[in-house]
Amino acid sequence: MFENLSERLERSFKILKGEGHITEINVAETLKDVRRALIEADVNYKVAKSFTDTVKKKALGQNVLTAVKPSQLMVKIVHDELALLMGGEATDLKLEHHPSVILMAGLNGAGKTTLSGKLALFLKTKKHRKPLLAACDTYRPAAIEQLRVLAEQIEVPIFMNLDEKDPVKIAKDAIQEAKAKGYDTVIVDTAGRLAVDEALMNEIAAIKEATQPDETLFVVDAMTGQDAVNTAKTFNDRLDFDGVVLTKLDGDTRGGAALSIRTVVDKPIKFVGMGEKMDALDVFHPSRMADRILGMGDIVSLVEKAQEVYDEKKARELSKKIAKNKFDFNDFLDQLQQIKKMGNIKDLAAMIPGVGKAIKDVDINDHALDGVEAIILSMTPKERANPELLNASRKARIARGCGKTVQEINQFIKQFDQTRKMMKMVSGGGMKQMMRNMPKGMMPRM
Repeated sequence: MFENLSERLERSFKILKGEGHITEINVAETLKDVRRALIEADVNYKVAKSFTDTVKKKALGQNVLTAVKPSQLMVKIVHDELALLMGGEATDLKLEHHPSVILMAGLNGAGKTTLSGKLALFLKTKKHRKPLLAACDTYRPAAIEQLRVLAEQIEVPIFMNLDEKDPVKIAKDAIQEAKAKGYDTVIVDTAGRLAVDEALMNEIAAIKEATQPDETLFVVDAMTGQDAVNTAKTFNDRLDFDGVVLTKLDGDTRGGAALSIRTVVDKPIKFVGMGEKMDALDVFHPSRMADRILGMGDIVSLVEKAQEVYDEKKARELSKKIAKNKFDFNDFLDQLQQIKKMGNIKDLAAMIPGVGKAIKDVDINDHALDGVEAIILSMTPKERANPELLNASRKARIARGCGKTVQEINQFIKQFDQTRKMMKMVSGGGMKQMMRNMPKGMMPRM
């Protein structure tokens, strides 16, 4: 996501490196390259031109402090303008009625049905709401079954009527079901088409008129670039939707839709889909996205993801065990599973400033941790709680159980022992002691 744009912008800013001050000539040269980078990222031409004109005006109006280099100032201005281009601030859902209704709209293939499930899980786990999924796509044969499977997976109720072909009636009946059973949110999954047509628009408009939704969300595939923006404009002209959800933003997308759609339709991007897992739905934060586009990482989002899986009671217990050197394989397995809950490992690493570019071409297998889990799960409960019990015969049995070699088991245990020692040292204030004991030649220079 945005990798090519990030590289191009970085090259553009190098034009100003070494310059003592900002002039109309070097700013024009830099922004010409920036505009070209935006257009290559499939950003709408008018949006790209307006953006660079604004940046130029602000850059030439700045008095550069001696402590700030021209290239640093340009990065700051571009960052702020990128954030404004994408909406400035995150926009929350406005769910005021009981039950609240969220209407999902978009073309086939954009990921509406999957997104409906993701949104239901988001509302259930993060907003503590009681959602009901309404299966109103009566055209695509597998749509209702797909939504039913997703609902079962995330343990959210679904309303469907296989004998009814009128999506308006199904949606109205779903709302009555919600009222009767105490669900506070109804998510209406509607039919899409391969292209915008009058029948699709009439149907979605009729559903909106009948349900009076709190939120109408337009779901769009970010990989379709400017086509996504054009489709969004057509839908908005007819539906006047409340917000946009960009799906497949983790795919091979140049990012043009994310950077153009807010300006073209004047509606906020509310969510982004960043993966296939059902919890891979994030609130869209324009400033954080600007950070990532400019290679600054996204530490705030990384911390938020960590907090979602953080258990304060478990953390205190673990801290005590580490201090007593009682950290065992059960604890190690628990930590691995918490990391996996946070999402795609490469995406998480890219949130750390400077790391994204370094690992751009590195293939990080998301299943790399599965082998470690298999080793631990092949141990008996007693072995997991007492690592010192692992002798040669036990290691051979574990190796057979997880499909590894004894050498791989030994290597894992060695790494585990090193991790345990390091954690003990850090938790017990042993870092200073370690520094004092280091040979003088090895002492790092401050």
